[in-house]
Amino acid sequence: MVFFNRTVLSALGLINDPTLPKEILGSKQFATFVEVLGEGEIEGFPSAAAYTKGTNNYNLAALKDVYLNKTQILKSSANVTNLQDTDYNFRDVEFTPRFGTSNQTYIGGINNIETEFSVNSAVTYSSSVSRTLTSGIDAVRVTIGVPRLQEFNDDGSISGLTTYVTIQITDNNGTVATPISDDAISGRTSSAYFKDYLISFNDGSLVHPLTVTVKRTAADNTDPKKHDAFNWSSYTEILFEQRAYANTAHVALRFDSEQFPQTPNRSYRVRGLKIPIPSNGTVNSTTGAISYSGSWNGSFKTDPEWTTDPAWILHELLVNTRWGCGAHISASQLSKYDFYAVSQYCGASVDDGNGGTEPRFAVNGVVQQQVDAYRLINDLCSVMRCMPFWSTGALTISQDAPKDASYLFTLANVGEGGFTYSGSSLKSRHTVVNCGYFDMETQEIDYEEVVDTAAQAKYGSVVKQVKSLFCTSRNQAARLGRWLLYTEQHESEIVTFSIGLSAGVLIRPGAVIEISDPVRAGVRRGGLIKSATTTVVTVDNTDQTDLGLSESPRLSVVLSDGSVETKTISGIVGAEITVSSAFSSAPNSNSVWIYQNDTVQTTQWRVLSITEEEGVNYVVTALPYNSGKYAYVEDGSTLPTRNTSVLNTPPDAPGALSATEQFYEENNQAKVKIIVSWQSVPRASLYRVQWRKGSDNFVSSDVLSRPDYEILDATAGNYEVRVFSISGIGVSSSVPSELTYTAVGKTAVPAAPTNLFFEAINANTGRLTWDQSTDLDVKLGGKCVFRQSNKTDGTATFSNAVTLIAAKAGSQTEATIPMVEGEIFLAFEDSGGRISSATSIVIDLPDPIGALPVLTRREDLDSPPFQGTNSDTFYKSSLDALTLQGTSLFDTIPDVDAMVDFDISGDVDNEGTYTFANKLDLGAKFSLDLKRHFVTTAYLPADDFDAVADVDAIDDWDGAAILNVDAKLYLRSTDDDPASGGASWSGWKEFINGTFTGRGFDFKTILTSNNTDENILVNELGYTATLQRRQEQSTGAVASGAGSKTVNFSKNFFTGTGSLGGTNAYLPSIGINAMNLASGDYIEMGTVTGSSFVVTFKNSSNAAVDRNFTWSAVGYGKTV
Repeated sequence: MVFFNRTVLSALGLINDPTLPKEILGSKQFATFVEVLGEGEIEGFPSAAAYTKGTNNYNLAALKDVYLNKTQILKSSANVTNLQDTDYNFRDVEFTPRFGTSNQTYIGGINNIETEFSVNSAVTYSSSVSRTLTSGIDAVRVTIGVPRLQEFNDDGSISGLTTYVTIQITDNNGTVATPISDDAISGRTSSAYFKDYLISFNDGSLVHPLTVTVKRTAADNTDPKKHDAFNWSSYTEILFEQRAYANTAHVALRFDSEQFPQTPNRSYRVRGLKIPIPSNGTVNSTTGAISYSGSWNGSFKTDPEWTTDPAWILHELLVNTRWGCGAHISASQLSKYDFYAVSQYCGASVDDGNGGTEPRFAVNGVVQQQVDAYRLINDLCSVMRCMPFWSTGALTISQDAPKDASYLFTLANVGEGGFTYSGSSLKSRHTVVNCGYFDMETQEIDYEEVVDTAAQAKYGSVVKQVKSLFCTSRNQAARLGRWLLYTEQHESEIVTFSIGLSAGVLIRPGAVIEISDPVRAGVRRGGLIKSATTTVVTVDNTDQTDLGLSESPRLSVVLSDGSVETKTISGIVGAEITVSSAFSSAPNSNSVWIYQNDTVQTTQWRVLSITEEEGVNYVVTALPYNSGKYAYVEDGSTLPTRNTSVLNTPPDAPGALSATEQFYEENNQAKVKIIVSWQSVPRASLYRVQWRKGSDNFVSSDVLSRPDYEILDATAGNYEVRVFSISGIGVSSSVPSELTYTAVGKTAVPAAPTNLFFEAINANTGRLTWDQSTDLDVKLGGKCVFRQSNKTDGTATFSNAVTLIAAKAGSQTEATIPMVEGEIFLAFEDSGGRISSATSIVIDLPDPIGALPVLTRREDLDSPPFQGTNSDTFYKSSLDALTLQGTSLFDTIPDVDAMVDFDISGDVDNEGTYTFANKLDLGAKFSLDLKRHFVTTAYLPADDFDAVADVDAIDDWDGAAILNVDAKLYLRSTDDDPASGGASWSGWKEFINGTFTGRGFDFKTILTSNNTDENILVNELGYTATLQRRQEQSTGAVASGAGSKTVNFSKNFFTGTGSLGGTNAYLPSIGINAMNLASGDYIEMGTVTGSSFVVTFKNSSNAAVDRNFTWSAVGYGKTV
């Protein structure tokens, strides 16, 4: 049922001036429109369906469906058998329809041949006027003229009068008809007024020729104040032009122009085109939907019927030879049973949104202009969610409607490329659809807004404007909107794969297929059948396939006829699967099987296209399919979920979430980063880290694989961190791991220095070394701060100490300091002025009161000299020196008689080592001053006097300059017994003079020559070891107690060893200052060692007594 605003075939008449007073007579003008409603036969006007077409009642009732400026001519409540003036919204309307039949008659009075004849005869009561008409005419128009129509009253006013006109027709047989009887012409006019009377003769009741007589039925007025005379002005003979416009539905509409200031818009509500429908179909007279009974034999009803069914309207468009594509497509080229299936789905009743029902899809509209056939076909298909395609010599349509899967696919029966998935951007998908439809009440395009609230909450309002083609139902427009939103949100992904010829000939666009893809499912659930009966199927491979009897297992197979059957599983033994009921037939070997249960099911897809490739393969493109979407679209039902992957199972949240701070460098500035770390989670392909400082918004970042994340440029404050595990398909852990971390940022105090070490350089200076600071804000813009206290007892503090030297750059690792005694402190200060805890070292220098030469050692003074270990060196007695040996072996000397020097043969070796015969053992770990003794001579072996063949030939007895030889002295130390095989030695270090710490020392020299002709002689080699003299004393009074008092030194003195001066050769000297002796008291000194002494205070009776004393000890060296 539609409104037509159609093309005007003809329009007659003028628009009258509506501003004249009603009592003033004026000529009326009428507008007549002939308008096309459509090509082909239509059903007609719904308001007149109860009446017979062609009757006056039908035409009157049809005026309820005719609108001028969107207003009904006749009100819907009007009773056409008892019309009242108030039933009309417009008066003086004539309406004649034709319904597009092949034998319809023409509408008279539209395009006419007219001949006018002048009469100009007065008509009186006693004298009527007659004229004979030409035979064969269809109508006559009689024009009556009134010269004046008025009355002059005694009070001088003028009022109107009424005169009456009667027109009679007399035929050739004398039959008289009176079409106009006592027609009153009322009003007031002072000038001529004309009125037309149209009389039609085309009903065939009168025999020509005809005579027209005009009569005055009221007495003539003789009062000179009253003027009501009239005359017959003229008549016009009319011959109708007989154009029936066969097969074109049209109407003629005539109305008084006085009612409109300008030409009104016309619209018509009709039940439109009548088309062939299946023989078992019945059309709903209200909605136009078709319902079916029984099965269809493929035949159509003899008489076409009106329907809104889009499937059969499309079918008629394709085969109709008058206004469709029938010149190019025949009915035999259409798969009519596919159209029948689509029609059944279209005509099913669904909720209309107003408590009633309506057909699922209906076409209510007009095609008012020429359009491309392909576009119109696709427009009609879009109404019922179909797509047309050509298959096996026939045009068919496939509808997006509920259907069962028709084929199964796994990696076993697709190409090597497997399944390829692609999709659109989430942000580009619409969340709001405004669907335009034609509102039958307002006769305007209205819009129904459909909102996907969940998607809108995520992506905001992304609006799409669409037009619901041929739609007059608000709820049908809403269903279209829901379908579009569902499609964009849930069917934006595409799967593509290639298949062979056997499957390619069975699959059609629109078919539903099932896919078991182990890449997506996370488990293998399908393959090829090895062998099968109707109840037992042996599958090809069970590797990585979790076949089991839990969660309602089912087995799907493709049978020999290409159909898919699914059965529940009753037993599984190895690769043999037994089903609970038999398949229709035994599946073929190498056909497809798929196992699924409630945990992991197949993915379902609707085939979009199938493209032939290389003649033997086909490329399939498909969209996701969800059988529950149709209920969702129609009534908003909740969409069912389908478990298609174990990857959908949320992974566990990350474990052991922790955070630390670390400095980093950026643009030569130190900044702080927080390093968040956690334990990796199986099946997590990435981690989503969300963090915020204080109450700020969360910042979200995805981390691939690596189980840590850095928050850069962090500042002091509380940080809230949460980390989600995300699976390979984007499934997040149900809960995150959470951590609240308080960052100190650059406000943190730097770490204390480590590995602080001191070594003396000389008697006045020493060197401090330490590990570089690990804090970047110390290394960049920070300082190393040095302080010193003279306390050596460990009670000094950094704050109580004083500056030792100026601060060094924070990146430094050593500094030269004065040789001072006491506790040396080192602290790091960062770029913000924050100072670390200090690290210290105590320097307790020997008392500068002389030194003890412990040992002077000379290797060259031994007899024989240089008794140590040689490596490529030897003692040359003729030169009384240690030297490098030659490189030649004795056996390689070609002429022994020519040898001048048997000690050095061949080239001089490039390097040799001599290790001292004895190690130095102090007996304990002491600080020792060592000074080397080293005398060398460079020489050329070829310049030996014995090697000179001709002394007289020597011009220069001084020899050539020797610049390529050298010798260095090295030592190493140990805190262990140097004679022990397990002693732990330091590395060899070159030394000249210096102070060194250790118990034992080992010495060696390395001789080098960078010229094979040059050599070096070590004439004197040794060292001197010295211990500084020192004094130690009490810091306050000491109580002896009533007995022997043992006083321990804070550091042991060197007392000599068996090889160094003799055991106890250098015992410290002890001084005692008694403080409270009584008469007769005396002091008895006991044993003195390098570590302590014993003292006893006795009275005159030789009894030990308790006395206070101070003491001092003077000796050499101190243990470390």
